[in-house]
Amino acid sequence: MSTERKYTGGMWVYGQIIDRYATDGYNEPRATLDIVKDAKESGLSGIDINYPWPEKDLTPKEFKSTLDAAGLDAVCITPSIYSRKYRSGSFSSSDAQVRKAANDLADESVDVANQMGAKYVKFWPGQDGYDYPFQVDYTELRKHGLGGIRSVAQNHPKTQFAIEYKLKEPRTRLLWSTANASLINIAEVGVDNLGLVIDFGHSLFAKENPAEVLSLIHGQGRLVDIELCDNYREWDDDLTAGSIHLVETLEFLYTVKKIGWESALKLDLFPYRESPVSAVKESVTTLRKLEACVDRLDFAALNAAQSKHDAMAVQGIIRDALIK
Repeated sequence: MSTERKYTGGMWVYGQIIDRYATDGYNEPRATLDIVKDAKESGLSGIDINYPWPEKDLTPKEFKSTLDAAGLDAVCITPSIYSRKYRSGSFSSSDAQVRKAANDLADESVDVANQMGAKYVKFWPGQDGYDYPFQVDYTELRKHGLGGIRSVAQNHPKTQFAIEYKLKEPRTRLLWSTANASLINIAEVGVDNLGLVIDFGHSLFAKENPAEVLSLIHGQGRLVDIELCDNYREWDDDLTAGSIHLVETLEFLYTVKKIGWESALKLDLFPYRESPVSAVKESVTTLRKLEACVDRLDFAALNAAQSKHDAMAVQGIIRDALIK
């Protein structure tokens, strides 16, 4: 990169984190504007904003003013179509009133995004799927799930929308599950202003090769944003970037450079027991060092080895970049 890479993060990184055991949370709730301070202290340049935020009296104008004062961007607005209200589906719900509520929240999120200067509106349809065999009619599920997003995107042709796909959770099967399934869904939706957010951890979790699907999504012209974290491939652990799959993270960052992506990279972390600020700083430090490793790669030698599919030659080149 000609300038130092910027990093952004989800506001949930700094929020109250709970699970089905620690139902009272592993940490104390944080006010939205205090999260802005935490993100600034972490060295981020922007945040992915869940909407609606808890404080009903906090206006988009006030929120944006606080972000501006901290030198932070509103990366995107992420409507909470995954919350309890949508436990049986948002756009794909069998209940027409729930589907309408999801559409209304999406419309409202577009307005908030415009007020805050956010780059896009992101959907994480974590409740759009099913749990049991025979539970749904798959054709009907796709009709509602894709149709609702099509309607929103068509109603706001100047707004960029993105789907963050994930194999499962909270539903055991999700409509937007993998890169391939999501690209097929986008083709069926049939609008130009809908793309994908690739989350490195979600890709691992889906048993994909993150670098390969990054190349695929970019090649299809549907790449909107890139998120990083790590996990053991069995669950969406949201551990610090590069903490488990160091070489695959390196290949991912190599692909980031190869496709010419110079925008910020986003962190999707859930630091249950660690300081969120420390977890973000650790991730950024690791990613900066890995990007420096990418810059040390002998690209000519690497390209020559790849052209021959020479695995051992490639291994030596990667080893020399990582280990001095």
